[in-house]
Amino acid sequence: MEATKLWEKGITTDEKIARFTVGRDPEFDKFIAPYDIKASAAHAQMLVSVGLLSAEECSALQEGLEELSDQVKNGTFSIEEGVEDVHSQIELFLTRRCGEAGKKIHTARSRNDQVLTAIKLYLKDELLSVREKTEQLIAVFRQLSKRFSGIVLPGYTHFQIAMPSSFDMWLNAYAESLEDDLAFVSAALTICDKNPLGSAAGFGTSFPIDRALTTRLLQFGACNESPVYAQMTRGKSEKAVAIALGAIAQTLSKFAYDVCLYLCQNFGFISFPESLTTGSSIMPHKKNPDVFELLRARCNVLQGLPNQFTLLINNLPSGYHRDMQLTKELIFPAIEDMKRCTDVLLHVLPEMSVNTTILNDPKYKYLYSVDEVNKLVMEGISFREAYRIIAQRIASQEPPFS
Repeated sequence: MEATKLWEKGITTDEKIARFTVGRDPEFDKFIAPYDIKASAAHAQMLVSVGLLSAEECSALQEGLEELSDQVKNGTFSIEEGVEDVHSQIELFLTRRCGEAGKKIHTARSRNDQVLTAIKLYLKDELLSVREKTEQLIAVFRQLSKRFSGIVLPGYTHFQIAMPSSFDMWLNAYAESLEDDLAFVSAALTICDKNPLGSAAGFGTSFPIDRALTTRLLQFGACNESPVYAQMTRGKSEKAVAIALGAIAQTLSKFAYDVCLYLCQNFGFISFPESLTTGSSIMPHKKNPDVFELLRARCNVLQGLPNQFTLLINNLPSGYHRDMQLTKELIFPAIEDMKRCTDVLLHVLPEMSVNTTILNDPKYKYLYSVDEVNKLVMEGISFREAYRIIAQRIASQEPPFS
C-alpha cells in the first residue's frame, strides 16, 4: 500500500487523530498547488546542479510536474481520498510516474520549507493582484472626482451640518487613502519576497545545496538567510498581508458607510441605478444599498484579521508548530473576500450619480457661516469678534447669508 503521508513510518495513525490533524488542508491546498509544483521544479533543477539528482531523473520529474501543472490549469488536479495534503499528492504522483526519481524529490527539504515557499509565492501573486485592483479603484475615484468637479457637497461633523465640501474633494479623499494603503501592500510584498526553500525543518541541511539558484529560479528578490528565521516567517508573512488587506478594508468600509448614508432619503446626495440596489419583500418603494452594507460588513471582518494572526502566533516560540496550519484557513478566504469587494466596487462605482440641487434645502442656509466669519476678518475684525457677530445673527435666525 502506498504511503499517503510524507512522514509515515509504517505505523497506522488513529483515524480520528488523522482526520483532526489533516483538518481542512485538502480544501485550502488547492490555492498553493501551482506554487508547490513550481517550487518542486526549481528544487529538482537545484538538486541536479549539486549532484544529488541525475539529469535523466530531473527530466522525468520535470515532465511529471508539467503534467501536474496542466491538471491544475484545466481543473482536473485533486488530492485523493486518504492523501494528507498537496505535498503528499505531488510526491505520490511523481513516485507513481517516475519511480525512484519521485522518491528523491524531497531530498534536502522538509514539508516545512516546502509549504513556506508555496505560500510565499502564492502571497506574492495575490498581493500583486490586490495592488492592481486597488490601483484601478484609485483611477475610478479620480475619474469620478473630475466628472463631479465643483458640485457642492455639504460637509458634516458629529452628524451635524458643518461646512461646504464638494464631491470631488470627497472622492479624491478615498483615492488618496487607497494610495496610502498601497504602502502596506508594498511592505507585505517585501516581507514575502524572500526565499525560504532550503531552510528545511528550520535548521538548514547538511546537503551542499544552492539556495541562490532556487532564489533566482523562483524569482524571489532575496533569500531568508537564517533557517530559523525562515521558519519564523510562517504566520508573520500572512500577518503582514492581513495588515495590508485591513488597511484597504478600512478605507472601503468607511466609503461604504458614506454611500449608505448619502443614499438615504434624509440626505439624498447620491444615487445608483435601481438594478444595482435591492428591494423589500413588503415595501415596494424601497431601494436598499445591500451591496454597500455587505461591502462594509466584509471589510469590517477583514480589519479583524491581523488580530486573529496575533492570537494565533504570538504565544509560540521559534521553530515549527502545527498551529501554523490554521494560517491558511485565515488568509486564503480573506484574500478572496478582498478581491470580491474590490471587484464589486469597480462594477458599481462608475454608475454613481450625484444631486446637484442639495443646497435648495433650507436646512443648509447656514452652511457658509464660516465664510461669513472670514469675510469680516478680511475687513479687519478679529476672528473671535467676527465669530461672535455671525453666531448672534444665526441665533436670531436672520435671513440666509448673501
